[in-house]
Amino acid sequence: MWEIELPKPVKLICGILASDRRSLDAAQNHLRELYGPTDFVSEIWPFTQTEYYNDQMGQSILRNFLAFERLIDPGLLAQIKHQTNDLEKTLAKELSSPWPRPINLDPGYLEPAKLVLASTKNFSHRIYIGQNLYAEVTLMFHQADWRSFEFTFPDFKGDRYHAFLSQVRRRLVQQRRQLGQTEE
Repeated sequence: MWEIELPKPVKLICGILASDRRSLDAAQNHLRELYGPTDFVSEIWPFTQTEYYNDQMGQSILRNFLAFERLIDPGLLAQIKHQTNDLEKTLAKELSSPWPRPINLDPGYLEPAKLVLASTKNFSHRIYIGQNLYAEVTLMFHQADWRSFEFTFPDFKGDRYHAFLSQVRRRLVQQRRQLGQTEE
């Protein structure tokens, strides 16, 4: 009989799309209140790879990522996605923005071999994770490089975010070693 192993802890990250800097700052502050201090914050990039969100967020959308210090159980991803969805609704009311959705939050986690993002939408490449939510492996880390898939979101297909994700990955490996966990 095979032994069932507990999953190793993972690095919680959250992608943020924001209609403006004020909205971005508010989202970052609220996320830190929910999940604790960050050990990495990405630079802020213009989000121009698609116009999908323009009707909800405007024409000058900002992209940013937070990585949180505390490692989490990957089984918490569905719960975290519900929390960030609730936070989006709260911020839409608090910010009094001209846009109906000034913030879009995309939580996920990073393991040494992959980046996983949660979603409210099912699709052929997504798996059900409970609580009416899905997840997908958005990128994989193979031979010292991040690799995309056919279905990977356009902004993740390029290497724009890779240096940030690699920095977070190195910290995760270090944190796991400190916990006495080695990588396979």
